[in-house]
Amino acid sequence: MSTWTQVREITLMNLRSIPERLGPSLVIVVGIAGVVGVLVALMSMSAGLTQTLGSGGRVDQAVVTRGGANGELASFLSVASVTLVKQDPAVARAADGTPLASGELIVITEVPRPGQRTGANVTLRGLEPVGLRLREGFRITGGRLFRPGVQELIVGAGAARQFAGLEVGSTLRFRGNTWRVVGHFESGGKYDSELWSDIGTVQSAWRRSGASSILVQLTRPEAMEAFAARLKADPQLDVEAKTQLAFYEGQSGQLTATIGILAGIVALIMAFGATFGALNTMYSAVSARTREIGTLRALGFGAAPVVASVMAEALLLSLSGGLLGAAVAYLAFNGYAVSTLGGGFTQVAFQFAVTPTLVAQGLGLALAIGFIGGLAPAIRAARIPVTSALRE
Repeated sequence: MSTWTQVREITLMNLRSIPERLGPSLVIVVGIAGVVGVLVALMSMSAGLTQTLGSGGRVDQAVVTRGGANGELASFLSVASVTLVKQDPAVARAADGTPLASGELIVITEVPRPGQRTGANVTLRGLEPVGLRLREGFRITGGRLFRPGVQELIVGAGAARQFAGLEVGSTLRFRGNTWRVVGHFESGGKYDSELWSDIGTVQSAWRRSGASSILVQLTRPEAMEAFAARLKADPQLDVEAKTQLAFYEGQSGQLTATIGILAGIVALIMAFGATFGALNTMYSAVSARTREIGTLRALGFGAAPVVASVMAEALLLSLSGGLLGAAVAYLAFNGYAVSTLGGGFTQVAFQFAVTPTLVAQGLGLALAIGFIGGLAPAIRAARIPVTSALRE
């Protein structure tokens, strides 16, 4: 009988006997399901934040902020600085010659949470009309657009889902004035957690004259390097320019990295427990089948098929646990909408995202636990002397 035939026969025999050892086998399945489920759930939060904060970034658009500022909220640009940036030759022009660049002012407002008396900090973005054109994914999903010079605003889809009192037609009190919600919008990414209004109206209400940032449409992506260099070298300016994609990645990187580290630590601790559970279970399985293994060896079955059969059982149980954990994480968390504190101490609404990559990582971890947990018992099973095994 060939080695492969021996492996197949012993493996099938082991798998048929799993129902007889259902309790110990479930220890491996449930333990690994818990590890994979927790890992995938935590990483899906990181993936959802990355999709929300980092999606929609373009390399043919640039974000200009004050030099050294770690975000739009910490940045302030004077009117003169905004004008100078718009005059740069790398800035694209509309058909009438006006620059395709939007000076935008970021302020913090407070909106109520559903069922709570306390409010949440939410970003209010004042932007120029051209700023709407520069967001290619922007569309009004309900109501209408705000009117310049009037205290009206539109609400991102994510903010509308997560916070109370943002329905079309509702009113909010900001800076002692009444603002009316006249529409809802979608734009993709982080903007869906924001409120938008006319920049002139926001400047008047908050008594500010400049902008927090400038969103620029470049003539071509290759112009970015020279554009950033010219702005940095201009003695009249103290600004920093990044591609929109790089700017978004920088905003989301620290938060998602922290979540990734937390997920890794929790998964590692749980993986240790699951590995020891697999070791104990497989050792018990080998001990219970010592005489059976000795009989097979006496009939001419080799040590390698015995090792392969024990490893196949451990890996199959681990894979089953991994699939169970990934399925539970997907059903429970994929698309689950929450809000969390983001950059600038404002709430960011996002959805958990259980991606195929996360599922693959979870299954890889499950198989690794099964391999480690099954290797030592498999080697022990192969090394049991035939005479000793038959006396068991």
